[in-house]
Amino acid sequence: MAQRRTPFGDRARYWFDSTLARGASALVGWMALVCLAIVVPASGVLVWTDPEAPAPLTDRLAQVWRLTGETLRLGGATGAPLRVTMSVLLALVALLYVSTLVGLITTALTERLTALRRGRSTVLEHGHAVVLGWSEQVFTVVGELVAANANQRRAAVAVLADRDKTAMEEALSTKVGPAGRTRLICRSGPTTDPAVLTLTSPATAGVVLVLPHDEPDADAEVVKTLLALRAALAAETTRPPVVAAVRDDRYRLAASLAAGPGGVILESDTVTARLIVQAARRPGLSLVHQELLDFAGDEFYLVTEPALAGRPFGDALLSYPTSSVVGMMRGEIPLLNPPPQTTVAPDDRLIVISRDDDTAWTADCAELVEKSSIASGTSAPARPERVLLLGWNRRAPLIVDQLRRRARPGSVVDVVTHDGEATVRQVSEADARSGTDLTLTMHHGDVTRPETLRRLDVHSYDSVIVLGQDPARGQPPDDPDNRTLVTLLLLRQLEEATGRQLPVVTELIDDRNRALAPISPGADVIISGKLIGLLMAQISQNRHLAAVFEELFSADGTGVRMRPATDYVLTGRETAFATVVAAARDRGECAIGYRSHDSALTTPGHGLRINPPKNERRRWTAGDEVVVVSAD
Repeated sequence: MAQRRTPFGDRARYWFDSTLARGASALVGWMALVCLAIVVPASGVLVWTDPEAPAPLTDRLAQVWRLTGETLRLGGATGAPLRVTMSVLLALVALLYVSTLVGLITTALTERLTALRRGRSTVLEHGHAVVLGWSEQVFTVVGELVAANANQRRAAVAVLADRDKTAMEEALSTKVGPAGRTRLICRSGPTTDPAVLTLTSPATAGVVLVLPHDEPDADAEVVKTLLALRAALAAETTRPPVVAAVRDDRYRLAASLAAGPGGVILESDTVTARLIVQAARRPGLSLVHQELLDFAGDEFYLVTEPALAGRPFGDALLSYPTSSVVGMMRGEIPLLNPPPQTTVAPDDRLIVISRDDDTAWTADCAELVEKSSIASGTSAPARPERVLLLGWNRRAPLIVDQLRRRARPGSVVDVVTHDGEATVRQVSEADARSGTDLTLTMHHGDVTRPETLRRLDVHSYDSVIVLGQDPARGQPPDDPDNRTLVTLLLLRQLEEATGRQLPVVTELIDDRNRALAPISPGADVIISGKLIGLLMAQISQNRHLAAVFEELFSADGTGVRMRPATDYVLTGRETAFATVVAAARDRGECAIGYRSHDSALTTPGHGLRINPPKNERRRWTAGDEVVVVSAD
């Protein structure tokens, strides 16, 4: 068989590539040849077109060499061969020196700029907040810290994570927005290295927050980061308060030991499960939690009022015109909604909900109470609850356990999932712990299929909880809310077909998907990561609030409730909010706001009003609800 002839162009390119493979010397040679091939003919054209050029050929060639030497910085001397050679040698030495010097300067500048870009310089700040780790929670935490520092003249937030500094700055700028007076400083490096942690100057920080990432080993990473922080601060006599979060309660003790005295460790999955159950039992409660936890509205403060010392706690409820009193902090122990006759001790601090720490001022509001408008009836007796749980994830057993804790006799929880034997085992274990007051039943089915939901009488349930699916171990995490959005879309179709609204509580992972969720305005949506971020930001400003939130969000303790307004005031009458506060006090509760269902779909806050002034008057209707802090 005749051998096919290789085209000349291919052979030329191959030969050229082969010469370049010999290294830098070949590249320099080719560059020299290319330069000479361009400079020599161009110099010749300049000489031959110059009217003043010498006539003899040798003189013209010498002029061409002189122009070539000046262009290529080779001296350009003419005369004896030794003179030309020495001229070229000196020019090459000068070229080598200058190019080496330029290379050294360029390398040094490049290394310095690279170090600055990597964020390896030490933060020289005092009283700043240090955020260790990177997850979706970082945007909530940093955003809330920026909001909390809005009235500060000089504030800073330093973020350390094992990712590119420029990428972190761009992400924070995009999702957090303008930082106002707060300086956002990013540093790059592993949070588990004590030497790297010192870049954020934790010894001079006002607070350190440790965020868990989204991987399965997140809790172990948090514990290791806390140990690294302890090692970095080993030589310091004073340490900043530490706030961290773990997902699994099995790591809480280890994290607490690593954080040291005064450290606050939150269990994100437990807190999320509690808030989901509270919202399922009392629709609209997630809006109250959102309002109380972010710095954009009213939040919790601890205030001292000597004028109230020795007086009953019930008097304090009507002593703040623009703030709502919910309890007392006695030492390190919060007393939420204590009996009205409880005496306020001189060292007690009142727990109030207020716009800011300087808006809690006292004045007698008792004269605003209209006793003739207070309702005298009693609340309707509690009845068994029916809960439908669609989907299953690692928080589902915690949700079932929270439902069991205060289940009324005859209550039912139905679980619909298509997961395998692990889910069946978890459901069986939860069923074994549920006791006689709660009946737990599992149904096999895919909640993203219409036929699965059609088989269920979803309208017969008091609440429907939609959970997302945990990503499988070892697989790349896709959008965790995809299946949740599909399920919500099918539930929305059932609502439109029947004309009846479903009491749906949705758990989402990504806050950006809230706008995509096909749910009614004001529906209960729990963004698990965002809630924990809000809690961490609140506690970072006052660590004593950790005990307050622990009690407020517990299943068995005093918490936020929503009751019919008809239990407190007569409908159809216009009266001040102070009357509602007095009626709640008579029932052993602390009223902190209301929700008007007439304006729930038309107002930005979905009809919710937290901490209204005591002199605010409105006409109460049968559909209104009062937000209270109560023990049951």
